[in-house]
Amino acid sequence: MHLTTSPADWYAARAAGVAAYLILTVVVCLGMTMASKKSLRRWPRFALEDVHRFGGLLVGSFVALHVLTIALDAYLPFSISALVVPFVAGHRTLYTALGIVAAELLLALAITNRYRSRLPYAFWRRAHYLNLAVWGAATAHGLGSGTDRSTPWLLALFAASVAAVLGAGAWRARRRPAVSAGLAVAGVAAVVLAATGPLRFSPQPWNAQAFHASIAGQVVQNVGSTRGLVSAAATADGKQRALIRADLLLEPSKLDATSFQLEFLPSGLLCKGSVTKVQSFGFDARCRAADGTRRYVHARWSLSDGNRFEGQVSVHA
Repeated sequence: MHLTTSPADWYAARAAGVAAYLILTVVVCLGMTMASKKSLRRWPRFALEDVHRFGGLLVGSFVALHVLTIALDAYLPFSISALVVPFVAGHRTLYTALGIVAAELLLALAITNRYRSRLPYAFWRRAHYLNLAVWGAATAHGLGSGTDRSTPWLLALFAASVAAVLGAGAWRARRRPAVSAGLAVAGVAAVVLAATGPLRFSPQPWNAQAFHASIAGQVVQNVGSTRGLVSAAATADGKQRALIRADLLLEPSKLDATSFQLEFLPSGLLCKGSVTKVQSFGFDARCRAADGTRRYVHARWSLSDGNRFEGQVSVHA
């Protein structure tokens, strides 16, 4: 699909994922509280069940929004199969697969809840324990594949969520308060150690002043009797992802006019300018971004069938 490179879509995908995880944590904690003999007696049980059920619907809605916005976004392009089949996606394969498994288990649980009255109670109750598996897979998915996973604010959310679920589980099992507190502290420590150790994430640069990347694109020519238009459009894939476009207006004996555009992903920052030098298989360009910074671009490539090309681009300030 990949219909947009707008940063708003990428922000929506991340926000929906975080919201779904936080609400799922509340639903899991509430479910364990309801199942405990020490349930919250100040609230009517039917009220807790309604909140629990509504929370599950909210989780499903935000998960659907999370998947949809990722499908539309071109920053990390996922095919339809990569969004629904575990271990197909090339991005953080294991942790992305855990997210897909969590979403599909959540859908299966929603179906069992819908037909609860037609299912044996023992079967429904055992199936309902899969909510813990959903939460566990979602936790691993967020810590292992989220682009904000090493930021302090998201680490704090994950640590608080893990502490809440482990503490609620110990409380439900009628453990001593010290055991609940100990498990909560252990969960926080595990999250911090994982996020700062094997799952540590170094985010890609945002609107990098300089970068080097591979490019792939296509050249389109439209030649008239007196003038011709040559356009080259490409995607730069590296530490800084970007979209590049160069347009050349040609006359028989000279270059009449040029335009150049460099769009940084996922921010959407545009750097506009002109082509300063043209060669057979490449060009040099310069541009100025809305924030006032300048970039100088050097692109080289080799052509293949259908005027498609692959090459390298270097950008510096």
